[in-house]
Amino acid sequence: MLTYDFLDRTDETLYEYLYRKIRQDILAGRLQEGERMPSKRSFAENLGISVITVETAYAQLAAEGYLYAKPRSGFYVERFGQSMLVPEKPAEPEDCADPGGVHDAENSRGLPADNTPLIDLSQSGIASSMFPFPVWSRLMREILRTRKDDLLKRSPGNGVEELRSAIARHLLQFQDLRVSPKQIVVGAGTEYLYSLLIRLLGHDKIYAVETPGYRKTERIYASNAVQVKAIEMDRSGVNIEKLRASGADVIHITPSHQFPTGITMPVSRRGELLSWCSEENHAGRRYIIEDDYDSEFRLAGRPIPSLMSIDRSGSVIYLNTFTNSVSPSIRISYMVLPEELLREYREKLGFYSCTVANFEQYILAEFMRQGYFEKHINRMRSYYRQKRDRLLAALRNSPLGPLMKVSGADAGLHFLIRIDTGASEEELTALAEDAGVRIYGLQHYGSELFDERADRESPAAGALQENGKPCMVVNYQGLTDEQIDILGQLLARAWL
Repeated sequence: MLTYDFLDRTDETLYEYLYRKIRQDILAGRLQEGERMPSKRSFAENLGISVITVETAYAQLAAEGYLYAKPRSGFYVERFGQSMLVPEKPAEPEDCADPGGVHDAENSRGLPADNTPLIDLSQSGIASSMFPFPVWSRLMREILRTRKDDLLKRSPGNGVEELRSAIARHLLQFQDLRVSPKQIVVGAGTEYLYSLLIRLLGHDKIYAVETPGYRKTERIYASNAVQVKAIEMDRSGVNIEKLRASGADVIHITPSHQFPTGITMPVSRRGELLSWCSEENHAGRRYIIEDDYDSEFRLAGRPIPSLMSIDRSGSVIYLNTFTNSVSPSIRISYMVLPEELLREYREKLGFYSCTVANFEQYILAEFMRQGYFEKHINRMRSYYRQKRDRLLAALRNSPLGPLMKVSGADAGLHFLIRIDTGASEEELTALAEDAGVRIYGLQHYGSELFDERADRESPAAGALQENGKPCMVVNYQGLTDEQIDILGQLLARAWL
């Protein structure tokens, strides 16, 4: 019987410890692919812990793709390639030894609208009541009082050191991602960081994006005069064979919670992507841009580890933003560059000035350093969990309930509903719009590069549909309780 003694457990919860130990054994090859895991009850009795602890650890490992479940049989070790190396424990990052102490507004995951509907399920938003105004205003006064000279200095091109150190500590605590503050580049929004990356990696490269996906990402790359390829998705994420066939040098992905499909890329597919980076390529190094836009808001289990945390080749560039977690108006995003690319950044772009005001950087740095950011995230997570549960209950209790199947509700701030009324996604969108609800299906988020097809449909979106049933995307972040309570009845009257 597989066993662990828990003697080296520190401040981890029991399920986090068990999850980590099983994951280490899988990556080290001590648990072989296809091997059956102990039953939850027998494993719990052997370890002297509760069945729910084992169940939660197994569920997290299954969500990340390390295990898979067979009905009435149990959990088994997933198959993945030899390129998945055992994660090493590198030295603590500089200025980060002590871990104590959904995108910009334009990246709201929906397309702009000409007419404002009664209820908009295509856009995200943050309730003003959730912003920590008292703490923020106190920190503003504190920074004005203690940082007068620093506020008037020119900011380093990659951002003030205090903020970069705070971000590095957060990544260590939250993602177990160990990076130096020197690897972090702060910028005013992810659009600006995209343009920096194109200048850094080169306009001669072919950039790939997911489809269906966030179409504005594709537009931003195209507007920077680079060649863009849309790579179709399958049920594990971006299709590797189609990626190879595209000739792409750089791929922009959202592996922890893909928009709009909600797919969490399993570890096997992550290994394939990292292998793709290491393959011989006449154009030079390949890179993955990992967009982790709403990782803080996984509502069940622990956060999905970042792709960068298992990359040993220096091929992954990590991107995140404070838009969803703090406020769209803050407009502070950041990227983490691998060490080798960091040297190129300094040589090519080190002369750029930081595009975020010192004042905002120092406030956010103190907000994180004093522990307010973690408390705020926990509060927001609880708030969104309640909002999601209320919305799901309203939909299931409506006449749509028996016809509806929900997926991806635990992964982030949107989910999918598959519904069979005999109408197409386009028809459902039009009917809902007439009823005052803006909602789109997967086909809407297909790449513009496929628009010349006669049917104007994304082939990937069609492949991801279940038996051809329409699959509608629900962004619930900005909904009020009043909107939630009437939504089910509005959609039922529109669609039935």
